[in-house]
Amino acid sequence: MPIHAVYGGNVKNAARIQALAALVFLGVGGFLAGCKPAPELTQDQAKAMIQAKYDKDPGTVFNIAVDDIGMQKGVHANLWTGVKRYPNGYWGDFKLTPEGMKAIKLPSGGDTIQWHPDTPKDPRYSVVVVPLVTCKLKARSVGDVQTLADNRTVAYMEDVDLSSLPASLQDIVQNPFNKLSTQRVATFTLTNGAWTLDSIR
Repeated sequence: MPIHAVYGGNVKNAARIQALAALVFLGVGGFLAGCKPAPELTQDQAKAMIQAKYDKDPGTVFNIAVDDIGMQKGVHANLWTGVKRYPNGYWGDFKLTPEGMKAIKLPSGGDTIQWHPDTPKDPRYSVVVVPLVTCKLKARSVGDVQTLADNRTVAYMEDVDLSSLPASLQDIVQNPFNKLSTQRVATFTLTNGAWTLDSIR
C-alpha cells in the first residue's frame, strides 16, 4: 500500500474527529447558554408578593372569642348589657345593644349572649361573637430565602390585621383564646424568568 494512502487516510480521520469535536463543543456551548442562572429572590421581594396576595384577597371574618374580662369590657363599651342574673351568681344573659348590633352578630343568631361557665371566673370558658366587617392579613418577620429543588421558600409570620374593627373589639380580642399570628411557609416558582408566588401553607 502506498505511504501517501495511509497518511491520507489518517489526515481525513483527524479532520473528521476535529469537525465532530467542534460540533460537540458548539452543542455544549449552546446548552450552557440556554441554562441561564435563576434570578435572585430577596426577602423584600418575597414579602411584597405575599402581601400583594393578602391585599388582593377579600378578607376573612375573624370570629372573636370573648373571655370573662372581655365580657366586662363589652358592657363598658356598650356592646351588650346584662338582662338576667342566675341564682348561682355567676351565670348571666347579656343582650346586644343597638350599638353592639352595628358591630357584631352571634353565631347562633338572636341578640342574647348566654354566659354560663362551669365555675366562677372559669379561665377555659369563652363565648364567640362575629364581627360584621372582615379582617385582612399581614406578613412580617420574613426569614431567609431557602432553595428547595428548583423552587424557593420563605418562612414568615402571618398576622390578623384588626384595624378594620372598632376599637372596643380590638381591645376585647386581646386574650389567649384568639390566635392572631400563625407561622407560614410560602413557595415561589420561576415563571418566564421571574419568581412568582405559588402557594402558602
